Amino acid sequence: MITRDVAAFVAFARRVPADLPVLPRGVFMVSPEGFALAEQSASDNGYMQQGGAVDAERALAQHRGLQRRIAQSLPAICFPGNRETPDAVFANNVFATVAGRLLIAPMRHPVRQREAERSDIPDFFKRAMGYEIVDLRSGQGVAELTGSLIVDRARGLGFCGLSARCDEAGAAAMHAAFGLRATLLFDLASGEYHTNVLMNILAGRALVICPDGFADPDIALALQGLYPHTMVLDTDVRLGFAGNCIALSTDSVWMSTRAAAGLSESNRIAFAAAQFTVIALPLDELEKAGGSLRCCVAEIF
Repeated sequence: MITRDVAAFVAFARRVPADLPVLPRGVFMVSPEGFALAEQSASDNGYMQQGGAVDAERALAQHRGLQRRIAQSLPAICFPGNRETPDAVFANNVFATVAGRLLIAPMRHPVRQREAERSDIPDFFKRAMGYEIVDLRSGQGVAELTGSLIVDRARGLGFCGLSARCDEAGAAAMHAAFGLRATLLFDLASGEYHTNVLMNILAGRALVICPDGFADPDIALALQGLYPHTMVLDTDVRLGFAGNCIALSTDSVWMSTRAAAGLSESNRIAFAAAQFTVIALPLDELEKAGGSLRCCVAEIF
């Protein structure tokens, strides 16, 4: 099922068992070598710092700190960056995995399309992991993988926000490539570029969501009953990147220190009630490029 009918999707989702692997076996990342603000990306990413310089060495240090901390919990592989691809640090937009397959995205901007042309990441997954390479660039549409598509891995459900970074053809391609049981399509609010700054599903049991990032906030409200726990973010909390979080274990949620500092008291209570410990790391230099912790982490399933 791939649909815009929220009621039909919710009814279907309530019947779907949580019988699939919910947590990744590891993660992979791309280092921010040559880190800079990409002008093309800034044209439709309102979270990017407008003007000003970035400290490339500080960005590298923060990224290394993130990798080291994740590696204490599960394998964390890092591939080298490239000055010709300044956004490559946000690897989860371009590459994603499902069991036995690496997906490559048809990106919107040429500066990000160059990231999909690198051969080392596909070669690693093909030769070392035995994965099939599924290149979505051969089809129609734009689809920026787990930037645009939130996946409930436990149930095989997709939540796809449409914007300039993902159209309906791209959404359909992702639905098939991820092997999803059902995908809900909805429009993002004007000015929003990716769903994963507005919404995430943590370990199959908690929903983090910011209704004002949806063109129709009632859609976000309709999804809240699907999970035992819901963390509703207001605009200020969203702008601090709290929605750009990820669960890498059943009892921890990872986000930047800026995101964690901006959580409301009700958010903190909700995370505690869901038995999630918040792990926060400094990523403010990387956040100048319009993404945060979740964007830096591509999962290996």
